[in-house]
Amino acid sequence: MDAEQVVDKILSEARAEAEAIRSEAQGQADEDRSRLQEELDAFEAETKRLADQAAEDRRARMLAAARMENRKAELTAKVELLNEVFEKAAERLAALEDDEYRDFMADLMARAVETGDEKIIVGRDETRIDDRVIKAVNRQLGPGFKGNLQLASDRADIRGGFILRRGKIQTNVSIDVLVGQTREDMEPEVVAMLFGAPEPQAESSSETQEQD
Repeated sequence: MDAEQVVDKILSEARAEAEAIRSEAQGQADEDRSRLQEELDAFEAETKRLADQAAEDRRARMLAAARMENRKAELTAKVELLNEVFEKAAERLAALEDDEYRDFMADLMARAVETGDEKIIVGRDETRIDDRVIKAVNRQLGPGFKGNLQLASDRADIRGGFILRRGKIQTNVSIDVLVGQTREDMEPEVVAMLFGAPEPQAESSSETQEQD
């Protein structure tokens, strides 16, 4: 083999080796690109999933907050309506016709006295609970009562009704207190009348299991 043939053989082998290296490099590059694309696709999918989850969580939080605000507004409206109902009741009591008002207060007074010698404190603007009412109540009191009720010289900041005072003991029978006590007793009934009876609660799972 002459020198030229040797050179050609070396060049041929070099070209073959270079082609093999290039082919291997190309294959590795293709594999790297494929793996990178898979990683990018996976990252994009995970990013989208997280974004969707975050959006869903945000929507859920917004919906929960909106429901909470609606419940607060509904509760506030109910409380305001209840306040209005009982306020109107107090106003109606204060606006009774004079004779009806006097009879009502005389009956309350006769039932509220304990000894019959209490002082009767009325509101600053009260004109209907007067000496005539006090004398009428004194006549109504039965045995065991002193029948010596008297109007007090001082007055109280009440819009109707009265306060019984015996020494340091006071019994508030003002219209606002009467309506407040009535509200405590009747509020569930009034709530049911205004807003309907509450839905019955479902039985607990433990109770259900016991019945099974």
